[in-house]
This record gives sequence, structure tokens and C-alpha cells, in this order.
Amino acid sequence: MTDLPLRDVPRAVFWICERLRERDKRAWIVGGCVRDMLLGRPIADWDVCTDATPKELLSIFPKAIPTGIEHGTVTVVRDHQHFEVTTLRGEEGYSDGRRPDSVYFTDDIDKDLARRDFTVNAIALDPVTGHVIDPFHGQDDLAKKVLRAVGDPRERFAEDGLRVLRAARFVATLEIELDPATKDAIGGALDTYKKVSAERVREEWVKAMKARRPSRAFDVMKDTGILGVSCPELLLGVGMEQNKWHSYDVWRHAMECMDACTGDPILRVAALFHDVGKPATRAFSDKTQDWTFYEHERVGAEIVYPICTRLRFSNEERERITHLVRHHLFHYDKWTDAAVRRWIQRVGKERLLDLYALNEADLRAKGRDAEPDLAALEALKGHVERVLEQGAALSTRDLAVDGHALMQKL
Repeated sequence: MTDLPLRDVPRAVFWICERLRERDKRAWIVGGCVRDMLLGRPIADWDVCTDATPKELLSIFPKAIPTGIEHGTVTVVRDHQHFEVTTLRGEEGYSDGRRPDSVYFTDDIDKDLARRDFTVNAIALDPVTGHVIDPFHGQDDLAKKVLRAVGDPRERFAEDGLRVLRAARFVATLEIELDPATKDAIGGALDTYKKVSAERVREEWVKAMKARRPSRAFDVMKDTGILGVSCPELLLGVGMEQNKWHSYDVWRHAMECMDACTGDPILRVAALFHDVGKPATRAFSDKTQDWTFYEHERVGAEIVYPICTRLRFSNEERERITHLVRHHLFHYDKWTDAAVRRWIQRVGKERLLDLYALNEADLRAKGRDAEPDLAALEALKGHVERVLEQGAALSTRDLAVDGHALMQKL
């Protein structure tokens, strides 16, 4: 087994493990933080598992928060950080496809690792020696860039329907490939996946958007049937040819746009959906002998609003995504000052930066020379800046007087 240097482990984690050892209890660092240590990636959360029972944990850490005490988990606050400490456990029965019917506690680290989803997450680290415990060869899979379920993938996915979506997300965030047997098992787990709450689906989508190329996750969702359950509207663009200005079908263009749209995850969700209205508006023009998509941005906004509602995006997120889909289509061609003011008023000053980023990604994602259009976008930015510097009123809210003041004077 490999040993790992412990210099990156926070002092608070060592403090937790020392308190446990003082009571003759063992402790290990587990899960995603060990995986990310092996990959040399930054670590956001540190998790500890132990053979101490939940009752013993509350005795050793009397100020701990019993965040999941029925499953053996408490949260220890140290150095202004939160650390989950969990009793080694096994699980039995998953009748609802979401959580175990029963949990039993154990003192066997291998049994605890055996209940985890993927081999790369079933690795533990001894905080005393730096010794890595890896009974399912997760390190080998990391080296091969393969995501493989622990044991039988059909059993793992039947236990928790969310795991199929986590598989797609890890393909993107870890930039690895699905093991063939693990991928093949996803189709048979879709009925279990249907039981997953919309809130958890949204959370996984947002996490996938933090990857360098989130399209890797959505391609897995498309190919395995996951997307057909959670958002079939996006599948209508698969294989749908566009006009001469595009080298990709509607689906691939959306993927390229999402990848190119740097910024926060919600902006990338807007990029994912920006052309969702094209399948409903596609028509062939005899005049141009090409496909047209008139008003696809308006229709797309009407489509995406209920999708965001269904997937439990917040009101603010839903309004932002819908607004960006509605106004993503524009092309600057020496507009007058008045035209620029009307455009700013229509799209909102607060959305300008979002729209610039989305438009640039949209242009780059067409698969052709985007330089002329990118130059036009830069010209628009300059024109908008000049208009705003002039202090021109864009609406009645920008006026120095209001209706009440006018009535007093008149």
C-alpha cells in the first residue's frame, strides 16, 4: 500500500484523531479528501471515521453537533471549521432506493469502505503513519483514470439512485472514464434514480458545472438515459442539424457553449439551456435554403422556466436563467446611441456581464471562425460603456425627479 505525506492535513484533523486515540479509539481520514490528496487537488472538506460508537463520540466531543447521530455522524467544530466524524458502519436494505433501512456499527474499516459508491472514494488514510488502506484498488483506478463501482455496480446503484448521477458528475470533475460494467449498470437503475429528489439532482448539476468541461457529465447523462428522466427537453436537440453558421447539431453546440462559458455554475446552466427553444421553432426557409429558428430565444425562455421550477432552482436562479435564455441572442452592427439605450433597458444593466459572457461562449461554440462576431461584441461593450458614462436616463427610475415632485410643482 502507498503511504501519503501528512503535511496537508489540517491541525484540527490531527487534534480530533488524538482525542480519539486518548480514549483507545482508532481513527482514519476517509473518502473524497483522500482521493483528492492522491490526485494533488485542493480539498474543501475533511471526513474522519472511527470505531468509537455514537454515544462515545458525544462523550469525547461534548460540544459536537449530532448532525446524523442515527447513522453515527457528528460534526466537530475546530479552528472555525466543521469536520464530520462518523462511526464505522455497515448498511442493510434499501427499499426506497435512497437510504438504508438499517445501519449497524462495526470496528472493521474494510466493511465501512465496502458500503461506499466508487473505488476512488473507498480509500482511507491512517493519520498516524500516512498508510493508505485501499481494499478495492481505488489507487489503481485513479492511475488508469477509471471510475468503477465498489463490488457489483447493479447492487451499488440499487442502494441509492443518486449514485448514477454522481457517476456522471465524477466523469466531469475528475476527468476520468466510466468503467464499462459500471456504465452498463446505469440503465437498469433508472427506476431507482426516479426516486431521487429534484433538490439532489439540482445539487449534482451545480457541482458538475464546476468542472473544466461539464459537458462530460451531460454526455454520460444523455448516453445512459439519466437525462431522459430528469430533463428530456434537452434531448430534442440531439442530432438536430442547424444552419450554415453552425458546425454542430443543437446538442453539441449547447455542450460547447456550456464548456466555453466561464463563470459561476448558474451562468453555465443558462448556457446549457440557451438554445432549448430551437427544436420547437425549427423551419426550413425556401428563400435562404437553410434552417431557421425564429424567436427560439422567446420560446426557449417559456420552456426553461418550468424546467427550473421542476428542478428546484431558487426563484432568483430561475429568473436569472430564464432572463439570459430570453435575451442571449443579439448582434451589434453600429447601433445608434438610442438603440444601445433601448437594448440596455430591455436586458437590464445588472445582466450585462452575464450576457457578454454567454454571447462570447455562444459565438465560440459554433465551430467556425468567430473573430468577426467577437470583434462586434467588443465594439458593443465599448458603446455601452460610453452610453452609461454619458449618464443618459434609461428609464423613469433614472430621472432626477419623480411624479410626486412634478405634481407638487404643477
